[in-house]
Amino acid sequence: MESRTGAPGFWDRPQEARDLLARVTTIRNVLTPFRSVETALQDTEVLLELGGAEDPGPQQDAVWRDAASALDRADALLGDLELQALLGGRFDASNAYLSLHAGAGGTESCDWADMLFRMYMRYCEVHGFETSVLSYQPGEEAGIRSVAFSVTGPYAYGYLKSERGVHRLVRISPFDANKRRHTSFAAMDVVAEVPDDIEVDIQESDLRVDTYRSSGSGGQHINKTDSAIRITHGPTGIVVSCQAERSQHKNRAKAMQLLRAQLYEYYQDQKRKEMERFYAKKGEIAWGSQIRSYVLQPYTMVKDHRTAEETGNVDAVLDGSLQRFITAYLKWQARQARDSQGG
Repeated sequence: MESRTGAPGFWDRPQEARDLLARVTTIRNVLTPFRSVETALQDTEVLLELGGAEDPGPQQDAVWRDAASALDRADALLGDLELQALLGGRFDASNAYLSLHAGAGGTESCDWADMLFRMYMRYCEVHGFETSVLSYQPGEEAGIRSVAFSVTGPYAYGYLKSERGVHRLVRISPFDANKRRHTSFAAMDVVAEVPDDIEVDIQESDLRVDTYRSSGSGGQHINKTDSAIRITHGPTGIVVSCQAERSQHKNRAKAMQLLRAQLYEYYQDQKRKEMERFYAKKGEIAWGSQIRSYVLQPYTMVKDHRTAEETGNVDAVLDGSLQRFITAYLKWQARQARDSQGG
């Protein structure tokens, strides 16, 4: 495949070229960590042989330390490879669309949604994912009412699918003059970018398209023209919007990509008869439906209610240190799949 990408006329058919490059990237993302483990183990074996040939003393001790370091590196790389092996879902290697919505709690929840948004942006930054804000609705007093953004990179959906659900925050409110403890909620939706070869039934007659002026930060052109697009899908009630581009045409194209992804997930959920968990019927964003709690008062703890994974280092989590929860979710999901198949 790599040799084909360098052949003359490779870009004569741009879509086929992009599809092939995507396949090459996916395969390389499997082979590279495997070969890294293999190389680290070979380095360890060589060092062990060298150490065995040395006479006891400082020189041999130094070789043993190098061998131990090489083995630790192999162990860490193997952990990464095992994690990637859990990402075997149909669209796990795909890009992702994320949507955050403030829930019960008014200004508190808007501020909480803003904190979560920063947390995910930091996670994506640290892990090399590219992000693009598609739509942004600020809160009336603080924070954000809702935000939708895309995450681009290998296995973006596979990693971030664990974050779909309601997130609960307990803290002393910075907006309460009496410094009382408040509970806030925000909901995260995560859907995979659907490849073009997957058919999603979208009838133009089912769509209502509205234009409006972009909100939030943006250039003068964005704020002066009705370039933002909102698309409502009548049969399902799903609403998507995009204001990232200055061109109304480009915003519509991105909004349609997001709609395709959300409709695909909608229909899959419908087939699994679990529609209540997501979208219009997923229930109130409030008590009893959270997947994870972030407690800042009277103690500090982040706990995932599905996997029981927890940590007291809340600040690190809110700064994007989510991998332990994502890894725990992927292992939990794999166990659930095995149990459902009878072992």
